[in-house]
Amino acid sequence: MLEVTNLYKSFKNVQAVSGLSLHVQAGEIVGLLGPNGAGKTTTLRCICGILRPDAGQIIIGGYDLAQQEQQAKRLIAFIPEVPNPYELLTVREHIQFVAMCYGTIDIFHQRIEELLHRFDLKEKENALVATLSKGMKQKLAVACAFVHDAKVFLCDEPLIGIDPKGQHELKSELQRLRDEGCAVLVSTHQLDTAERLCDRVVIMQAGRKLAEGTLEDLQAQAQMADSTLEQVFLRLTEEAEHAGNPVSEPAPAD
Repeated sequence: MLEVTNLYKSFKNVQAVSGLSLHVQAGEIVGLLGPNGAGKTTTLRCICGILRPDAGQIIIGGYDLAQQEQQAKRLIAFIPEVPNPYELLTVREHIQFVAMCYGTIDIFHQRIEELLHRFDLKEKENALVATLSKGMKQKLAVACAFVHDAKVFLCDEPLIGIDPKGQHELKSELQRLRDEGCAVLVSTHQLDTAERLCDRVVIMQAGRKLAEGTLEDLQAQAQMADSTLEQVFLRLTEEAEHAGNPVSEPAPAD
């Protein structure tokens, strides 16, 4: 459902992502893990089309993002770490606007009440977005992600700022989407959550893929049987840091 091949992205002299390849199958939740500055957010922004890669290929539901952008983006829902909503719309108007952008206003009318109640937005439905707390804005971003029939969900630290009830609802929703055949890619620093939620994980460091697989795969790589994901993650990233990260290579010429 999602295929990323040999992705490169740099900012001036900083190589944020260097030769990254990953895939997420339909019916799978994959965790994207890594220290701060590993390139996780840059990767997600390239996949959803906010940033243009320097090189590489991104295929979403069989569509090449570079060549078939509109078809590919219709299949994506993105929950950013820091939402940037339209603050002069009300909560209801904002969700409706997103539905209109995707041409799914009929789904909006079917789902709006359910979404407002599920993410505790009902009492704020007529409030301006500018008046919402950070946590409520994050819940609004989550609700907007579910207002069209996306097949690939990209989540960048989606649980930050959300209260425990909202976190539970979001995790349950992501599991439901997986069970219905969607592909879900979640970036998070909450390793205990990733261990329980994800089918596989990809660990990034310095813009590169350091490790990939199930918890059992990573335990074997780290030679840490029966260890938690947190313990394995710390071992692998510390070993890579002590070994010295390889110099990032520039993107290949087109």
